[in-house]
Amino acid sequence: MSDKLAPPRVIGTTAATLLNINGMIGAGIFALPALLYAGLGNFAPFAILLFAIPIACSAAIIAKLSTLFERSGGAQLHISTALGKFAGFQTGWFIICASSTGRAANFHVLVSYLAALFPIFDGAIARPITIVALIAFVTILTIAGTRRSIGGIWIGTFLKLAPLFLLCVLGIGTNGLPTAIKLPAFSGLESVALLIAYAFSGFGTSVVIAGETKDPRKTLFRSVFLGLAGVAIFYALVQWAYIAIGPETGATDKPLAAAAQKLLGDWGAVLISVAVVFSIGTNQLVGFVTFPRIIFGMSERKLLPSIFSHISNRFLTPDIAILAYAAIVITIAVSGSFATLAILLAAIEQVVFALTIISFIVLWKNNFRRLKDSVGPRWLMIIPIAAAMLVWMSLQVPVTAIFSTMAMIAMGTILYWLSNKTNSRRPLDFRQI
Repeated sequence: MSDKLAPPRVIGTTAATLLNINGMIGAGIFALPALLYAGLGNFAPFAILLFAIPIACSAAIIAKLSTLFERSGGAQLHISTALGKFAGFQTGWFIICASSTGRAANFHVLVSYLAALFPIFDGAIARPITIVALIAFVTILTIAGTRRSIGGIWIGTFLKLAPLFLLCVLGIGTNGLPTAIKLPAFSGLESVALLIAYAFSGFGTSVVIAGETKDPRKTLFRSVFLGLAGVAIFYALVQWAYIAIGPETGATDKPLAAAAQKLLGDWGAVLISVAVVFSIGTNQLVGFVTFPRIIFGMSERKLLPSIFSHISNRFLTPDIAILAYAAIVITIAVSGSFATLAILLAAIEQVVFALTIISFIVLWKNNFRRLKDSVGPRWLMIIPIAAAMLVWMSLQVPVTAIFSTMAMIAMGTILYWLSNKTNSRRPLDFRQI
C-alpha cells in the first residue's frame, strides 16, 4: 500500500471543528427555539447548556478513541478493530444506510425551502430534477478536492450563521436578556430532552475523516470538544434571542423567521429563509465529505471491493467511493424510500453507539496502544453517564424499529458473506488503522 496514492492530510483543528459544527447544525435549529420555549420557558437556554454535559460524556468516548487511530472510518474502524470484521462490516452498513437516508430526506427539505423563495422549484418535474442537480453539484465539489470542499463549507457556514448572529445581536441588544427564570416541571424537561439530544448529534463528524487530518490523534480530540462547546453556546444564544424578541412567535412553525420578521420586517424573514437553505446545504456537503470515507476505509481494509479505495489521480480524493455514496442518496431521494427508512435512523444511531462503548471497553481491557495507561479515574463517571444516555435514548426508539433493525442486520450479514467471497481474507493490516 505504500506506493499507492493516498488523500493528503489537509484538515487542521479549525477545519475539523468546522466539520463537527456543521454536522450538528442543520435545519433543526430553525424550529427548535419555539419547541424548547413551549416546554421550558425562560429556562430553555440553561437546559441546553446543562444537557451538553452528559452529551460531552458520550463525546469523550468517541474523542478518546480518535486518539488511537490515524485512518478514516470513525466508528466503523474502531468497532472493526475491537470486535472483528463482521461487527465492523455491519457498523459500516448501518452508518451508510442511515446517513444516505438522512441526506436524501434533507435534500427534499432543502428543495422545499428553495421553493418557498422561488416557487419554480416546486413543480412535479422541477423538484426531482433540482434534487438530482443539487446532489450532482455536491458530489462534484467533494470529488474536486478536500481543500475545495472545506472552502465551500467555510462559505456556507458564514452564510448560515451570520443572519443568526445578527438576530442574536439585535434581539438581545434591543430587548436585553430575560431575567425572570422559573425552573420547569420534570415532565416539561423530559418532553424536550430528546429534541436537545438530537440537536447535538453529529459532534464526532470529523473523526470519520481521520485519514485526511493533520496529526489526527491530537486534532480530532480537540475538535470534538471545541465543536460541542461552540454549538452549545450558540444554541443558548439563539434561544435567549428568541425569548428576548418575543415568545409569542412560538405560534408559528418557523419561529426564527417570525422573530426576524418582527425585528426587520419581511426582509428579516427572507434572510432567515436564505440562512436555512445554506444551513441545510452546508450540512449536506459535510455529509458528502465524511461518509464516503467509510466506504473508502472499508475497501482499504478488505471489507468492500478494492474499486472503492480508488484515488483520483488529479484531485487525490476517493472518487469512486464518493460516486457510490451519491448514487445511493439519489436512489433513495428519487424513489421516496427515505420516508420508510426514516424510522431506522434513531435505532441505528443507538446500536452504533452501543457497539462503540463496548469497543472502548475491549480496547481498554487489551490496553490497545496504551489506552489503559491514559484513562484516569474520571472515566469511572464518564462511561456510566454515557451508557445511561444510551439506555435512555434507546427507550425512545419505537418498538417497530427493532424489527426493521433486525432485517437490516440480516441483510448486512448476507452482504458481508458476499463481500468475503470477493475479497481477500487476510488479517487486518495495522498500517490501515
